[in-house]
Amino acid sequence: MSFTLSERGTIIAAFGRHYEIEFADGRVAQGFPKGKKSPYAVGDVVELTQDGQITSHLPRKNLLYRSDAYRQKLIAANATQLLLVVATEPSFSDLLLSRALLAAEHEGLRPLIVLNKCDLTAALPAAHDLLAPFVALGYPLLTLSAAQDATPLLPWLAGEVSVLVGQSGMGKSTLTNALVPHAAAAIREISTALDSGKHTTTYARLYHLPNGGQLIDCPGVQVFGLAQLSPQEIESGFVEFRPLMGTCRFRDCKHSAEPGCAVKAALASGAIHPRRLAHYHQIMSETSRR
Repeated sequence: MSFTLSERGTIIAAFGRHYEIEFADGRVAQGFPKGKKSPYAVGDVVELTQDGQITSHLPRKNLLYRSDAYRQKLIAANATQLLLVVATEPSFSDLLLSRALLAAEHEGLRPLIVLNKCDLTAALPAAHDLLAPFVALGYPLLTLSAAQDATPLLPWLAGEVSVLVGQSGMGKSTLTNALVPHAAAAIREISTALDSGKHTTTYARLYHLPNGGQLIDCPGVQVFGLAQLSPQEIESGFVEFRPLMGTCRFRDCKHSAEPGCAVKAALASGAIHPRRLAHYHQIMSETSRR
C-alpha cells in the first residue's frame, strides 16, 4: 500500500501503542505514535506519514476518558452519544453509572441507559429499582435482550457516533454482534462465583452501521475514575443539583451537615434521591485525596 507524504484518517481500533487507521476511500492501515506515549483514541482523526507514524490528531470535539491520580485511560474521541449498558444479571453498580453520566455531562455526550437481558425476568424488578433515580432525572432508558432482538436500539444509533460503556458481563459483546454481525466479538461465560463477567473485549474498535451510525465497543470497566474533574464540575454534573447551586447558606457548603443547605432540603423533600447524594459525597471525597 502506498501513501502520499502525509495522509489523514480516523482511528478505528486501538491496541495499546498500535492503531488501525481508516482513510476516506476505505483503505485501512496500521499506525503507531511518535515517541513512547500513546495520546490517541478510537475516533481521533490523525495525520499519518507514509511509514505509518502518527504525527498529530485534529482538534477533538470531545474526549471520553477515565483517570485516577496516576494515569488516564482514553476511551473514545469525537463521539456524540454514550450508551451505558447494564443488565439484570450479573448485578451492576449504580455508582459506576453515576460516574459515567458525570463524564458524559462534562463532555457533552447524549446519554442512553440500555438495560440488557430483560428476558431474565426474575431480576428485572431489582434492576428497574436501581435505575429509578436516573429515570426520574430524565435519563432515557431502553430495555431489551440483545440475545433475542437488538433492533429497538437501531433508531437511537442512526447518524450518531455511539460509545458502548459498561461493566464486564453486561452483554456489550452480544449487543455488538447483534448489531454488527461481522464483528465476531468474543463472548465468554459469566463468572457467577464473582458475580461479574470476564473481560471479552480487550481493545476499543469502531464499527460502521448500515443506518449511517458508528458504534465504538470498548473493554468492560469496573472502575470509572474522574480525577480530571474539579469539585465544581462534579457538582454541576449532577443535574439535579444545578438549580440549587449557589443557594446554600454557605458558599463552601459540602451538602453534609451544614445548616441552610439547599441540597439537604431537597433530599428531605424527595427532590434528590439518597443514593445520588451518597454518590456525590463518595466522588467528592476522592478530590480531597488528590
